[in-house]
Amino acid sequence: MIRFVSPKRLREQGVVGLNQRNGQYVLVNNKRKFYPRVDNKLITKELAIKAGIAVPELYGVIETNHDANNIEHILHGKDDFVIKPAHGSGGDGIVVVVGKSGKLYRRASGTLMSMEQVGHHVSNILSGMYSLGGQPDYAMIEYRVRFDPLFAAITFQGVPDIRTVVYKGFPAMAMVRLPTRNSDGKANLHQGAVGAGIEIATGITKRGVQHNLMVDVHPDTGNDIAGLAIPNWDKLLLLATSCYELSGLGYLGVDVVLDADHGPLILELNARPGLNIQIANGIGLDTYLKVIDKEGNPEWTPENRIAFVKDKFGTLKPA
Repeated sequence: MIRFVSPKRLREQGVVGLNQRNGQYVLVNNKRKFYPRVDNKLITKELAIKAGIAVPELYGVIETNHDANNIEHILHGKDDFVIKPAHGSGGDGIVVVVGKSGKLYRRASGTLMSMEQVGHHVSNILSGMYSLGGQPDYAMIEYRVRFDPLFAAITFQGVPDIRTVVYKGFPAMAMVRLPTRNSDGKANLHQGAVGAGIEIATGITKRGVQHNLMVDVHPDTGNDIAGLAIPNWDKLLLLATSCYELSGLGYLGVDVVLDADHGPLILELNARPGLNIQIANGIGLDTYLKVIDKEGNPEWTPENRIAFVKDKFGTLKPA
């Protein structure tokens, strides 16, 4: 049975809606001049590398159709990689290659691509097919993350990622996004991935949400979602928190992947993170943001900001 809750009750529970997010948090805390730092994945990666923040290795960039002749050279000796648009969003245009079959590349979905098809996809990226606003784009070719085996029991094909909402430098709320068959192996909630809340103080997962409905087990594996301890949790929080200084944005989403060989890696940043993270955690985001506004200090070190959050939010419960 679907239960409807009044807007007044949602506000009382600290649930942030789109209008409040945009007007009270995004517009107030995110200066437009800093948006390219997160909307352009190549700029994000370059800033992260300069700041010593771990990211997947960049193999090469294709900026023009003439540069597309370099694809074979960039991919020489590489059986797996990821191709993504620099200005893409929502996972559109991302191709994940997991291996080769003869001269053909095998995608995560199992389908095969020839070098000619790889070049055609890159050409589509350059044309702006997947970019924000349809503007001409460029293609990035980078290291394919190999997810930590910890997630093998609660994911389907793709790589899970951990989204943290960082407010004024404080890691306010987090969830892990688990690929499913329904999402075609992508960690995208709008496409059917499962989002599971994470206790910010401990790094332990809660129950999940898929298509706005609560779930206790992964729909494809049947394994419990809650109770999983995320490894390297403190390091992951430090990476996410450090993106406040990196981006210059006071309200952002930080997506981190846990690589089996390299540990936590920053995947991308988002100046307008979605709000389903509240459903996954079972508590309104405003409940946390008000505590940060009242008692937190953005001038503290990242380590002190993390300690503050662990202390304050470890005891906060849903209204």
